[in-house]
Amino acid sequence: MVDESTSLLSEEKDRSSYRSSSGVKPNSSINSIPLALEQWHKRSLSNQSETASSMLTHRHPKASKHRATKSVGTLDEGIPKRHSRASFMQLADGSISTLTPIEMGRHELYEDIPFLAVSGMQRKEHNLSVAFSSYAAALDTLEQDDYLHSTTGKHMSAEEKEKRMSQMSLLLLDELESDAVTVTTPLIFAVLIASMLQFIYGYNISVMNSPEPYVFPGHSTGEWSMAVAAFCVGGPFGSVLGGQWADSRGRRGALLIITWLFVFGGFIQACAPTLNVVILARAIIGLASGASSVLVPLYLGEMAPPNLRGVIGTMTQFALVIGIFFVDLVGFLFANADQWRYMFALTGVLALLQLALTPFLLESPRWLLGRNRNSAKARFIIKKLRGFRYDEEVETEVDHFVGAAITQQLGCDGNAEGDDVETAKNSSSKSAMAEMFADRKVRLLVISTLVLQAAQQLCGINAVFYYSGLFFEGVIDNPLVGTTLMGGINVIATYVALLIMDRCGRKTLIMWSSVGMFFSCVVIVLSLLGFLDKLVALVAVGSYVSFFEIGLGPIPSLIVAEMFEGKYVVSAMTVSLFLQWVCNFVVSLLFPYINETLGPYSFGPFAVVLLLTIIYAWIWLPETQGKSPEELLAELVAKNEGTVYHNMDIEEVVYRGPPSRDEWAEALAFLESEENGSQK
Repeated sequence: MVDESTSLLSEEKDRSSYRSSSGVKPNSSINSIPLALEQWHKRSLSNQSETASSMLTHRHPKASKHRATKSVGTLDEGIPKRHSRASFMQLADGSISTLTPIEMGRHELYEDIPFLAVSGMQRKEHNLSVAFSSYAAALDTLEQDDYLHSTTGKHMSAEEKEKRMSQMSLLLLDELESDAVTVTTPLIFAVLIASMLQFIYGYNISVMNSPEPYVFPGHSTGEWSMAVAAFCVGGPFGSVLGGQWADSRGRRGALLIITWLFVFGGFIQACAPTLNVVILARAIIGLASGASSVLVPLYLGEMAPPNLRGVIGTMTQFALVIGIFFVDLVGFLFANADQWRYMFALTGVLALLQLALTPFLLESPRWLLGRNRNSAKARFIIKKLRGFRYDEEVETEVDHFVGAAITQQLGCDGNAEGDDVETAKNSSSKSAMAEMFADRKVRLLVISTLVLQAAQQLCGINAVFYYSGLFFEGVIDNPLVGTTLMGGINVIATYVALLIMDRCGRKTLIMWSSVGMFFSCVVIVLSLLGFLDKLVALVAVGSYVSFFEIGLGPIPSLIVAEMFEGKYVVSAMTVSLFLQWVCNFVVSLLFPYINETLGPYSFGPFAVVLLLTIIYAWIWLPETQGKSPEELLAELVAKNEGTVYHNMDIEEVVYRGPPSRDEWAEALAFLESEENGSQK
């Protein structure tokens, strides 16, 4: 084994080719974000019209050659340029990893970002990219300083160090975040097809709302509430079965099962001879929707690079709320005594359209690698998904997938096959579930997540989407107009929430959301009692929906993906979704009775739930916005304190590109000959 003082590339070959630095270790001096990067980071996400590299080019004209030439001068004037050499790192156990700084950064992202596409994760993705860029730039500068001292006897000044760290961190950050703007056709089809499932899910949330007076007229309150609530009966079973189908049939196979369930459920509902058959069809559609709520974030999280998972999660969230809005618009055409069946049949038609696109749907490479570490099919899919040209790039990406699966304890060692993989996953899931409740800090997060999931449903939001037609009777001449307005406001509020989530803490958003919804409920009650004009009730319901979308809507699911360690994410998500569906069932089943019994006070119970949520959030809910780049930087230093980095020349890697396998083979062969010579 090569010791710490021995470099991978050893001495210069023929006094000109390969020469390695003595290596650097992360230390306490790596404790801050470079000034230029910090300034750029402050305006990021919501206002990233300027990329990191364009900012660097603007401030440092010599960097304008970025990606344009292989002949690169130094960005640091007056400092000698190091020879071209391949970077690598020697781990604490003596093993060697031949990753470039860019590949090291991507590996960190794969390990720390869960394989889930969840709206709002962009901040976590970006903070980690900023932290690693700062970390690698600091190592680069330490090596540059060592090289300068070895050749001139002088050290870099504080100003020169800050300048180089700023330049190198911006260069590296631009490379790491290039994944967020580079998409391939296979990935586009994956997002499109999976988003259609969420669209159909959203469509069926509100499909029973507008045609209620015309579907088997004469039905009782209990019969209709059961027809609506049957959707939530299938939901929790789908959330459990979806994960099992994904593991046993593959992500693609599970998506096909869900799609066929939508086909059958939609057409059975459209052709139903009685309301009881509608109830059965709604349960089938609920089963598909519950499975979709688990599988779509998982599938897209495994298909997308880490820096795109938050963006794609946002797209699927938009698909869901647009589905709710779309069914309200469809109601203007078909919500009548003669054509209401067309509204139900549209579920099956949309699912058939999705089936027509499934030849373009790829299997998840992570699932394939979990069953067979040497899967050729997984490598072929990775090459198509990422647009790679070389096998070296594919193998590096395979290492990212496998390493992340091990770190997050969501798979096995990558060498097991078949049932061994499932056994490992089940064992890991059970132990993670026990650990979540045993660890006091994690337990508080679990309790907070469950409280918020319950509050999300018991606050009554789905009473609006299930029964707004019932509620708006007497408030507005055409209840469908009010329902459609709420659907449109829901879409707009989802976009506004995306902007706000970048700037505010999660606890702050929960507080604002709960307080806003609470006062909206009060205004609704006052309006229905006659103290205010009834049209004010319509405005208040719109306010109620808007406040929901900025806090109680997205935050409960985001907390799971953002705050839990990788090994807890799946278990926490499973428990959360199950509770969400159960509470959803309670609201959907009981609201018609609440409305009949309480009349104008029907939103009173929801106000009580919101008041309790405010109290819990104020006293017990921890701030869950996630870790800052500075905190993540400190974790990187502590995590890698035993690692020695060699040739961390970011400038060289960005301009020249990574070394080929032939270069590594030549370098390692030269190292072996050196060791053999020293032994003689």
